[in-house]
Amino acid sequence: MKFIDPKKDVSQLLNKYSKKRVSLEKAIRGHVHPGDRIFIDSGCSEPIDLTKKLIELGPELPDVEILHFLSLSDLDYYETAGGIEDLFRHNAFFIGKSLRKYIKAGQADYTPMLLSEIPLLFKRGKMHVDVALIQVSPPDKYGFCSYGINVDIVKAIAESAETVIAEINPKMPRTLGDSFIHMDDIDAFVISDHDIIEYTYKEPDEVAIKIAEYTASLIDNESTIQMGIGTIPNAVTKALEGKKDLGVHSEVFSDGVVDLVEKGVITCKKKTIHEGKIICSFIMGSRRLYEFADENPMLEFHPCEYTNDPFIISQNRKQVAINAALTVDLTGQVNADSLGHQFYSGIGGQVDFVRGASRAPDGKPIMVLPSTATLENGKIISRIVPYLQPGSGVVITRGDVHYIVTEWGIAYLYGKSVRERVLQMINIAHPDFREELLEHAKKWNYVYSDQALPKSIDGRISIYPSQYETTLVLKNNKKLLIRPVKPTDERMIQELHYSLDENDRYYRFFAPVRDFRHKKIQPLVNIDYSTNMILVAVHAEDSEEKIIAMGAIFKTIHPSLGELAFVTHPEWRSLGITKFLLEYLIKIARELNYSKLGGSILLENKPMLHIINSAGYDLTIKKIEGGVWEFEMDITNKLRRENR
Repeated sequence: MKFIDPKKDVSQLLNKYSKKRVSLEKAIRGHVHPGDRIFIDSGCSEPIDLTKKLIELGPELPDVEILHFLSLSDLDYYETAGGIEDLFRHNAFFIGKSLRKYIKAGQADYTPMLLSEIPLLFKRGKMHVDVALIQVSPPDKYGFCSYGINVDIVKAIAESAETVIAEINPKMPRTLGDSFIHMDDIDAFVISDHDIIEYTYKEPDEVAIKIAEYTASLIDNESTIQMGIGTIPNAVTKALEGKKDLGVHSEVFSDGVVDLVEKGVITCKKKTIHEGKIICSFIMGSRRLYEFADENPMLEFHPCEYTNDPFIISQNRKQVAINAALTVDLTGQVNADSLGHQFYSGIGGQVDFVRGASRAPDGKPIMVLPSTATLENGKIISRIVPYLQPGSGVVITRGDVHYIVTEWGIAYLYGKSVRERVLQMINIAHPDFREELLEHAKKWNYVYSDQALPKSIDGRISIYPSQYETTLVLKNNKKLLIRPVKPTDERMIQELHYSLDENDRYYRFFAPVRDFRHKKIQPLVNIDYSTNMILVAVHAEDSEEKIIAMGAIFKTIHPSLGELAFVTHPEWRSLGITKFLLEYLIKIARELNYSKLGGSILLENKPMLHIINSAGYDLTIKKIEGGVWEFEMDITNKLRRENR
């Protein structure tokens, strides 16, 4: 970034406003009075020199209330001011690390609000601000300073405050958009040259990487993305490198977006509004990010009453909102701001973007969280919980929630019954806690009294084998997801079986079966993946999923022999689905240590006979009796031929 030389150009640009230039001492002593309410600029834009002087002079300024949106500096107001506990009263709209301990101790306040609505407090006069301490770039030749990397709520507050004191810093990037204040609207200023605060996320661990991969699988090409604050939302950017023509409309982003722009993944060319532009309200990251933002015409910074307006957000086709949760209960209530009665962060922009994305055409609101947390004493607890801890805030209601992602998979809750939600949530909880969660659900009658979980031979929870997920593109160009069956598939498998006519049911069951109630279907969705395998073919249209086919291997009394079974919806036949399922099941059967697969087919079922006969494996006809053809297929035979 080509920063302006503060010894030369800044003085020339500010020459006509020299009467407003003051010392740090005068900036605070001359404008801040006891009992005033002061706003300090947010996040990485905190005016460090002004804040330090305010703290230093604090003993002369009793009963000063300080407003924050997000405080990220390491300044300690209490210690620096000589340990006077009630010198400043802080009020945070989002709890940063420097204020967390004070709020916990009752020495500071937290005001929970939607980020999109905070500016209205000041614009409508509901909250008066005496002094706004802000940090801006030097003015241009027309007298306009840029708010730089933070526009969020500062613009509305600066326009509403009685007095505006600016720290003009040549190292502040000059960002474009609705991001300017004129020198005429600044009452006093100081010149600073300190580095802008940098913010780094922890390197993602294996859990975060897995969550990011699952999340990325939900994001289509040409989507517009929003990423909230957190290690996991930031890690998602690394998992998006295979996507095309993504856009960004987000209140905040970090360095990962720069990587995706440089790799041609983020182009914003397919955005519905602000085509070609990244829209944001503030950024948090490294100097590299700030250099990227400086005078970059691809970036537009806007106040959060615009970026976070659900109506504006909803105009982006394929808007995806990715936000972090602390805990989620079995019904889908999301807690994201507190640990029980202890406030931890804040509402921020989560609700704005969840609601905006849910209204957007093909939009997807996604909440992400690890399935467990480790307490200070080393105890591991589940973050998927039967009920939210007393005092925990419901940031996203069970009526707003759509996708929940952990390292164990994806739960889709929108429009689902409580029973369906419970099964989805248990399915993405850590296996060590699934039994306990199920017991709570049974106690409250959320699920069937005999509801079971998939278990292996040794009685442990059977882990869903995500490695067997794949896709199949049919002759008619429709795309299917092929995956192992899940406990949450019960209703869709019932619907598949009810789609069969009497003939189909006779071919499959050798009898005109008329009902497929819970007790019959539950064993098909709770399987031991180490001995049995059921693959389902899922078609998604208009966000509604349907299982249109399934193929299965069931264990028999002979350890090396598995029994085959197939069902295909009448409208999806003759498209090669059963043939694909057979070939894929053979591959999996080998990994499960089967050497033979067998079954029984009615001689009238000519299509199925043809598929088995043309599979290319050695067949042994066990017997033909009563119109039924029994066979065994040596699945090691073809493998030997391929190796010749």
